[in-house]
Amino acid sequence: MELTPPGPRGIPPLFARLVDDSALFPPGEASMPEALRAHFASRAGEHSGVLGVFLCQASRLPELITELIKIKPKEPLPLSLIIDTGLGGVPKAISIVESRSEILSLRMVEMPAPSDVDEVWLERVSEFVPEDVIRVVEPRRGVGWLDGVRKVIEHGSWPKIRCGGKAGENFPSVDEVADFLAVVSGSTGASFKATNSLHRAVRHTEESSGFTHHGFLNLIVASARCLSGGDVRAALESTDGAALAAEAKGMSEPAAKAVRGLFASYAAASFDEPVADLGELGLL
Repeated sequence: MELTPPGPRGIPPLFARLVDDSALFPPGEASMPEALRAHFASRAGEHSGVLGVFLCQASRLPELITELIKIKPKEPLPLSLIIDTGLGGVPKAISIVESRSEILSLRMVEMPAPSDVDEVWLERVSEFVPEDVIRVVEPRRGVGWLDGVRKVIEHGSWPKIRCGGKAGENFPSVDEVADFLAVVSGSTGASFKATNSLHRAVRHTEESSGFTHHGFLNLIVASARCLSGGDVRAALESTDGAALAAEAKGMSEPAAKAVRGLFASYAAASFDEPVADLGELGLL
């Protein structure tokens, strides 16, 4: 079967706007000028169609605005606002962004959920964030976390799954990821976002830390199998890049769009790494 028809600038729909830019966050923790310089270079580059929104903490909005005024971008920066100031700080942060519409375009607001994923809290999130902005809420993994994922979806937000971090417990097991996918795909019209440690396309063990990292291509293929009734766990466990790439290439355009309707995007500290992996696998 043929590769799905081109998306933006010749990008297959399966990978269009897949990678959100989290250069400001660990492990990269770039300075604001460095992060913005690299982001705009990627946005002007050959694979710009793979690039999604720029992630910035609410607490760093003044710094972001100062740098953007210097840069004078031709178009407003597509922004995902990461709430690190508590729910009460959301209205002010959104107001600041909206007052700078010539340089900022608010597309997404992301925040961690309280441990119990309280219904009243979720309703306030819905009230604070404009209807045309995507709300992304991260329930903490642990006992009952899938109930939290369901509540997030019921309130019209995207659940977020953290796929790694600095400690072993930050990496969800294959079973946990599969269970998460089952819940989201079982909810009509629901989408999710992933974050952390998805730098590479294919599942691998990092020599320096010994941690086994999930691959974003594994997640894409697992999402496809989730929708078609295939073996999700086998897709998540696979380290065979060629086989995963072949399965991705074989998706029809409707299948690719359905997959991305489910797995909407993920945050990566480096844009070059995922693009290089997709290129090596013959997917771009």
